[in-house]
Amino acid sequence: MAGIYIHIPFCKKACNYCNFHFSTSTQNSDSFLSALEKEIELQKDYLKDIISTIYIGGGTPSILPSAKIENILTKINQTFKVDTNAEITLEANPDDISKAKLQEWKTAGINRLSIGVQSFFEDDLKWMNRAHTATQAEDCIHLAQSEGFNNLTIDLIYGTPTLTDENWQQNVSKAIELGVNHLSCYALTVEPKTALEKMISQHKVASVDHENQAHHFELLMEWMKSAGFEHYEISNFAKAGFRSKHNSSYWQGKHYLGLGPSAHSYNGTTRQWNVANNALYIQSIKKNIIPFEIEILTQEQQINEYIMTALRTVEGISLGKIKNEFGAEILEKVLSEAKQYISKEHLEKSDNFLKTTNSGKLLADGIAADLFV
Repeated sequence: MAGIYIHIPFCKKACNYCNFHFSTSTQNSDSFLSALEKEIELQKDYLKDIISTIYIGGGTPSILPSAKIENILTKINQTFKVDTNAEITLEANPDDISKAKLQEWKTAGINRLSIGVQSFFEDDLKWMNRAHTATQAEDCIHLAQSEGFNNLTIDLIYGTPTLTDENWQQNVSKAIELGVNHLSCYALTVEPKTALEKMISQHKVASVDHENQAHHFELLMEWMKSAGFEHYEISNFAKAGFRSKHNSSYWQGKHYLGLGPSAHSYNGTTRQWNVANNALYIQSIKKNIIPFEIEILTQEQQINEYIMTALRTVEGISLGKIKNEFGAEILEKVLSEAKQYISKEHLEKSDNFLKTTNSGKLLADGIAADLFV
């Protein structure tokens, strides 16, 4: 099984914290969509497996006319072997969601929505420079559910200067009360070349308080466990049967094809990424050239990537997999480095797996770096 990611590089406005590739001008959207369909044809041989997940992200794909989204999915189905039960996700912003669009998305084949709520409080949304209101954040969930979209996830951001413990709890409680079956919760990060970085450097807004973020994360883990959600990846929580199949495939090392500017692809031995420039992408595709860079992954990179991704999941690092695929010497090194974290109860060794404890989840990236070969 394999997955396809489609990057739609357009947004209504720039959120202060976002460093993803996008443009707030849709002037060349038709040219982009033509190029995207052509790239699909050019990449028809990249994946040999049946496609089990399709994820349309961005950017903000929901700003596109529904017919354009349907055209993309039709082209994918004509070009690749797509599982009849494939998970097909569309990222959507609350202000784009309407009854008509929901019906059109369902007709197009979308069966899962990822809604960028971020917060149910107006102050937070204004601080982030989001396009939607707090009322829209809640109303869109009711509307999606009324149109039969029960497989939906929402994003929430914590650790912002405007978010109190009480409001953070209300955000999480609201999502649970609304019957959302999957939550992706992210600590605010200050990315280079973003409006947020500039505002912090100019002392216009407060910098990120990492201790407060850690506190919010600890509260989150407690609340989600009490509500019956599985904490299956550091930033992701799901009710039984509602894990993101597409994102899980990334963490499991399955192959995937990325289409559109800035999109990444992986086939097990190489990783490649398209140019993050809309005009150059369109011009190159017109010449039947996919504008990408590529790297051949060394064994060391493959091991380290597995350690990094697996450690973020509830299943953890399979010691059997490391031994079978990379050798006993590598396994011994990983176990040797893990001892200090096991003794501090940040890691636990169980059933031939290494897993993070709740305290270890706060340190996961650093632990992974120490386990690298």
